[in-house]
Amino acid sequence: MTVDVLTHDEETAEAPVSAPAPAAPASEASEASEVSTDEAAVTESASPASSPEAPAAEEEAPKPKRGRPKGAATASTAKKTRTVELILTVTGTADGEWQAELKNGSKWVAKGLEIPAAAVSRAAKELHSDLSGPIDEVINQAREAQAAKVAALEAELEKAKQALAELDA
Repeated sequence: MTVDVLTHDEETAEAPVSAPAPAAPASEASEASEVSTDEAAVTESASPASSPEAPAAEEEAPKPKRGRPKGAATASTAKKTRTVELILTVTGTADGEWQAELKNGSKWVAKGLEIPAAAVSRAAKELHSDLSGPIDEVINQAREAQAAKVAALEAELEKAKQALAELDA
């Protein structure tokens, strides 16, 4: 609504009366329909007072209701399901040691539980193939690292046995 329309009687008396603004679609905000209705009311009230139909049109037009329209078209039929937030964190080291932690919302259920690598591999395969691939790669790298460590320790043990045999001889 502009102040110019209300204060310049000379301009509005000479200007043709415009038709009321079209009603806003139901999907638009109720403010848009209120603004267009207010503009239509201002246009009608700015028309010459000699017309007897102008006051009658204002009385017959119902005011738009504020807020969201009620009805079956706006009601949601989707079920609202309750979700539970459980966070399972499985961590592993390069040495092949695995731990699990479980959190329910903000409360810790279990923390620092040691679990075998084979159990982690089986669980990942059960959950999803996209999970099992990367986890199996980490487990295989840890297995190779442990095998190299065993080979190095066996070589050191062999040297120690030879040194002991030389001392006994």
